[in-house]
Amino acid sequence: MASLSISIGTHLSSTGHFKNCSLPQTQNSVPSHHCFGSSLCRTRGSRLLGNGVLARAEDKARGSTSSSSSQPQPNSNSENPLEELTQKSGSCDPLCSLDEISSSDFEATYQPKTDLLKALAVIAATATGAVAINQSWVAANQDVAMALLFGIGYAGIIFEESLAFNKSGVGLLMAVSLWAVRSIGAPSTEIAVSELTNASAEVSEIVFFLFGAMTIVEIVDAHQGFKLVTDNITTRKPRTLLWVIGLVTFFLSSVLDNLTSTIVMVSLLRKLVPPSEFRKLLGAVVVIAANAGGAWTPIGDVTTTMLWIHGQISTLQTMKDLFVPSAVSLAVPLALMSLTSEVNGYGQDSSNVMASEQMAPRGQLVFFVGIGALIFVPVFKALTGLPPFMGILLGLGVLWILTDAIHYGESERQKLKVPQALSRIDTQGVLFFLGILLSVSSLEAAGILRELANYLDAHIPSSEVIASAIGVVSAIIDNVPLVAATMGMYNLTSFPQDSQFWQLIAYCAGTGGSMLVIGSAAGVAFMGMEKVDFFWYLRKVSGFAFAGYVAGIAAYLAIHNLPISLPTTVAQVPFLSGS
Repeated sequence: MASLSISIGTHLSSTGHFKNCSLPQTQNSVPSHHCFGSSLCRTRGSRLLGNGVLARAEDKARGSTSSSSSQPQPNSNSENPLEELTQKSGSCDPLCSLDEISSSDFEATYQPKTDLLKALAVIAATATGAVAINQSWVAANQDVAMALLFGIGYAGIIFEESLAFNKSGVGLLMAVSLWAVRSIGAPSTEIAVSELTNASAEVSEIVFFLFGAMTIVEIVDAHQGFKLVTDNITTRKPRTLLWVIGLVTFFLSSVLDNLTSTIVMVSLLRKLVPPSEFRKLLGAVVVIAANAGGAWTPIGDVTTTMLWIHGQISTLQTMKDLFVPSAVSLAVPLALMSLTSEVNGYGQDSSNVMASEQMAPRGQLVFFVGIGALIFVPVFKALTGLPPFMGILLGLGVLWILTDAIHYGESERQKLKVPQALSRIDTQGVLFFLGILLSVSSLEAAGILRELANYLDAHIPSSEVIASAIGVVSAIIDNVPLVAATMGMYNLTSFPQDSQFWQLIAYCAGTGGSMLVIGSAAGVAFMGMEKVDFFWYLRKVSGFAFAGYVAGIAAYLAIHNLPISLPTTVAQVPFLSGS
């Protein structure tokens, strides 16, 4: 998914900031540097830090009490251990989380220009709301009002870091505002309600699917199930390691969302390779491979999942037609990077940088059941004809019962069960998808997207050029709203299921985000975890990613326009053909 973040093909900045609290380590403290999963250690990190501080305070209090009876300690501050711990640990509050900064940090980073931008954004939103109140004007200029609202809301999403507005909240406000305008501009309120009901049913399928998939991945992650994959990478030869990391991420991302795959593989790189330019390059390979791997399966990326659920692409045909282009989009950058000095000049240091965590009890069982549940979803859809979210809920139910059974009576392992996993998944990311998809559906109901499609058809007659351009734009703008808008602009009458246009949209939107580090959730995760600079990625990686993107499009067009016959044995499986 460019972004199942799920992860899923969206920017990561809203899910939590990578800020470190300078707390001293103790023997009993739990390391928070090696956690996988879609929550990016945000929730888990805050709880570990908070509980660790409280434990240290209690130990210090007990130590002070026992020692005070034997010898005086005039400089001790045992009456307020939390305050003493805070003073010794730096600027971090005793109950700090990864999403909070202290007042001293705020003063150091305060920028008047940021407040000005916020003020302008609020004024613009207020003015738009005031205009929307004038129902007679909205009824006569519905398209203008909705385009204006969508533009302001989308600007708030793009510049969320500068404005300090969470994009999930902006997306929800934008969705409600757009549908309110639509209810005013529609011929009748009943028509607007009917349109909203139909749109909500379609959007809910995606939201339920994302919730289920993210929870399954989180459960597998809590059991350290991904160690079965990462522990089998033993090579330390730079060029071999480059290809192995790329291929493992490519196939891992075809089952998981690209965000989770990136977190798993970057965490592995920290154990395999010490901090260096070469490790950054390997992290960039992970980003390219994660986006490429998510483009050729219906469950590998949020955008392909959206297209699959709404019927624009099918399972086997998409995998057969997009596997080669996606593989080419990875192979070309890998081949070019293999020739760089960072790879050829790197010394083979086989030292482990981080200690590996142990797998939880029955972790292998949970891994295979969880991955099997994800893979079974397309089969379930083909067998029953029911929507994919029903298949993912079936897998979640099975995994829920399984973890309850294998951890029955183990009170110390509650974090391995589904209720705790539900508290760690990226809920605000799912709400962002909800807001975006509802916003786009309002534009579709109003006919704005159809007018835009007609304009593009009149001025850009080539559907391949349109799809390729959408991929390039997705390097700058989130690919979820881009694909949602494209689905609203073109229906299955214009382009039938599995047509070249829809398959190119799946490929381009999935892999186009690799051209910039901010172009995908995988890139933003890598940027935060390895502290990679935007311009470093632009200089070192963007050219390779663009070459792979273009090569993949060329491979797809060559396969479909030249008399080349590919094996079709898998497509003959009775219950999977046409799924």
